[in-house]
Amino acid sequence: MFRRYFKVGFAFTFFAVALMSLDVARPTAQVIPSRSASQIKMPEVIKLAKGSKQGEVTFNHTKHNGGDYSIGGPILCIECHHVAQPASEAAKFPPLKTVWPTNRTTTLTIDLFTEDPNAAGVAKCHDCHARQGEKPKLMPNIPELKDPGSTTITTLTNQLAFHQACDSCHFQIQMNRVGSKVPNAVICASCHKRPVA
Repeated sequence: MFRRYFKVGFAFTFFAVALMSLDVARPTAQVIPSRSASQIKMPEVIKLAKGSKQGEVTFNHTKHNGGDYSIGGPILCIECHHVAQPASEAAKFPPLKTVWPTNRTTTLTIDLFTEDPNAAGVAKCHDCHARQGEKPKLMPNIPELKDPGSTTITTLTNQLAFHQACDSCHFQIQMNRVGSKVPNAVICASCHKRPVA
């Protein structure tokens, strides 16, 4: 049991450091066009971790990519939807190397999505990062990563992928904004809310 937690902890630490360094290397954040909310058809709020023993997570999509919940303005779509860019761009930011569809020539932005949500090609996280024991919708297997300097392979299930992506940003914000009300990445109940009985 300890070995399993150690592997997950090691993988989490590796990704947290890698993702924290991405913020510096990524292009300037997007600017949301001045359009009415009815024209932008992305979901405003997404419920994550449905069925989790810890409780569901309410993710405000609009506030995250609108700049309300970040340090340097709106978060780029590809910060979370990393498969939504050409392979040549994804290759610049290892370990995120998968693109969908494989012949993709555009990078997902608010403008691209607003013009034609179907042509924008947005994959949901769990389309590739399925739950342990399930087959992903868009890939033959759940993505795996070899831990640096070791032979250990980490399976990037939806649980691990979500925690790495969310926690790395939350750590970054906590380090840069003293007293911020950002959910604490090490306290599950900061994000996971059990239903009130």
